[in-house]
Amino acid sequence: MEFEKAKQLVQELKTKIDYYSKLYYEQDDPAISDYEFDKLMHQLIDLEEQYPQLLTADSPTHRVGGKASNSFEAVEHTVQMGSLQDVFSDEEVVEFDRRVRETIPEPLYVVEPKIDGLSVSLEYRDGVLVRGSTRGDGFVGEDVTENIRTIRSVPLRLTKPVPFLEVRGEVYMPVASFEKVVAQQELREEKPFKNPRNAAAGSLRQKDPKITAQRGLDIFVFNLQQAQGLEVHSHKESLDLLAELGFKVSPSYVRVDTIERAVEEIHRIGQNRSAYSFDIDGAVVKVDSLAQRESLGATAKFPKWAVAFKYPPEEKVTTLLEVQVQVGRTGALTPTAVFEPIQLAGTTVSRAVLHNQDFIDEKQIAVGDKIIVRKAGDIIPEVVAVAEHCGNEVYKLPEYCPSCHTKIVREEGVAAAYCPNMQCPAQLMRNLIHFASRNAMDIDGMGPAVLEGLVEAGWVKSPADLYDLKEEQIASLERMGKKSAANLLAALEKSKGSDLSKVIFALGIPNIGEKTAAQLAEHFGSMEKLSWASAEQLMEIEGFGEIVAQSVVSFFLEEHNRRQIELLRQAGVNMESKKVKAGDTFLGKTFVLTGTLPTLKRSEAKELIESLGGKVSSSVSKKTSYVVAGEEAGSKLDKANELGIPLLTEAQLLEMSKA
Repeated sequence: MEFEKAKQLVQELKTKIDYYSKLYYEQDDPAISDYEFDKLMHQLIDLEEQYPQLLTADSPTHRVGGKASNSFEAVEHTVQMGSLQDVFSDEEVVEFDRRVRETIPEPLYVVEPKIDGLSVSLEYRDGVLVRGSTRGDGFVGEDVTENIRTIRSVPLRLTKPVPFLEVRGEVYMPVASFEKVVAQQELREEKPFKNPRNAAAGSLRQKDPKITAQRGLDIFVFNLQQAQGLEVHSHKESLDLLAELGFKVSPSYVRVDTIERAVEEIHRIGQNRSAYSFDIDGAVVKVDSLAQRESLGATAKFPKWAVAFKYPPEEKVTTLLEVQVQVGRTGALTPTAVFEPIQLAGTTVSRAVLHNQDFIDEKQIAVGDKIIVRKAGDIIPEVVAVAEHCGNEVYKLPEYCPSCHTKIVREEGVAAAYCPNMQCPAQLMRNLIHFASRNAMDIDGMGPAVLEGLVEAGWVKSPADLYDLKEEQIASLERMGKKSAANLLAALEKSKGSDLSKVIFALGIPNIGEKTAAQLAEHFGSMEKLSWASAEQLMEIEGFGEIVAQSVVSFFLEEHNRRQIELLRQAGVNMESKKVKAGDTFLGKTFVLTGTLPTLKRSEAKELIESLGGKVSSSVSKKTSYVVAGEEAGSKLDKANELGIPLLTEAQLLEMSKA
């Protein structure tokens, strides 16, 4: 395609995508299917890859995420991003008004919901987004521009070419997105986010923007920080103007002329907080006039022209009807309270996780008790306490797995009880997802949807079955074809060559993570030797206590697990460690890596040190032998200087490694 024709087509695609995006995300009125929208987006991506000079800062392709970054650059805020003083009662709101009136005789106030998210700054030049940064400490934040671009309600280009504009907003995760992310985390047996705010913060600070793009983040802009080419005199006027420029501004903001009306609005927002599709933790009262704000000024901590009213968490009493037990990927048993439905924070709640037997014993929970339930962070239901005991015995977890009837194991000193059968049907999906994951066997394309289809078809009943799959079986799955099937089979074949440490981690042995799996592979060298290791031999490894050692021994004592490992061996999966020590130059030395090295990735430097017998620690202490420092080295470098720890450049490290 000729350049001029490509340029014209790119502009047409941008216009179409922006139009359909606004219908979908701003008006909730989609005009085309997701499939048709994705086709337009992929067509634009292909053209921009073919003609890189056509990729502009306002291209909608930024929404899907760009290149991953190793670090976030610091951003100094020219206008401080301060926090607000919290108040918890009507009386404190009235007292705030009294203080304001000492300086301002007839103030007007704007009351708006306080969204519980992560505060960010957005900067525009000539109407185009040029930078997005986190609040940080209010003075210095982090540059997260590429991640900000993936949020579809952030305008990449304003409706008017304003010379310069900086606004402040709150990035948040809608409840629906949060529940979806948590469900996926639980399925993968990852530690789920505690609440939408943590989820938003964790998602916005992902090094890979593509991950951020998948998290369903949104934003409300609530303040104009600074501007050139605009003239506004009040907060409400600025919000109205920002909405005209294309921003999604604070929802339901209201200007009132008395503090009594402000209090009424606070109560109205509180009573209707369940109607919002996002989490709020309060309401904000702000003096409307920008000139009056200047007159009021600020204390060392807070502006004197605003306060944040915080709502208390809602608690209710209900009756515990039963306790249901779920078996997770590692076999851990998770008890869940099922109680008479109650309304909490606007939704009907009837279940809450009871964590483990220790949690149940501590609160003396029995079926039939009256229990107090609340929503942690207004999202996740939790049992706070027993309000009234019914006289029944405290609930005890079953002795045998509710799925496969294998006897349940609980190691001394460990909170969780678990089913040791690796082939337990209840564990199958979670086991398979973990087995195929990037940090385990890294089977590219073997995601939850594909695995679910294979399990439902009856072709996969254990991880070893993955290596017996045929091309026609995979190709017959929904959204899979011959090419996808061939790619997946190639990924399966490639995974057979994974290092022993990856295979050990993929097995899902209780209490064994990536680091401990690597230690086991290095110490024993083969799956055969590891499988016959005693608890005493395992405890010879640094950091291995009795609990972890017994977990490994118990795992290999189960005939189900030994059979599965043998099937994997027969399928051609590597069972030997590939990592051979290059020497002992760094034996007994502990290194700490900080900053960005000129040529080596952090993982490569770590591998080099460990191959020569050294250890890599994440923190600096008196036991640290050397600190290897690159560009933008932070607090670890300061700590090393304070303790007098020798510093090394990458070049010096490489020179030492040759000794």
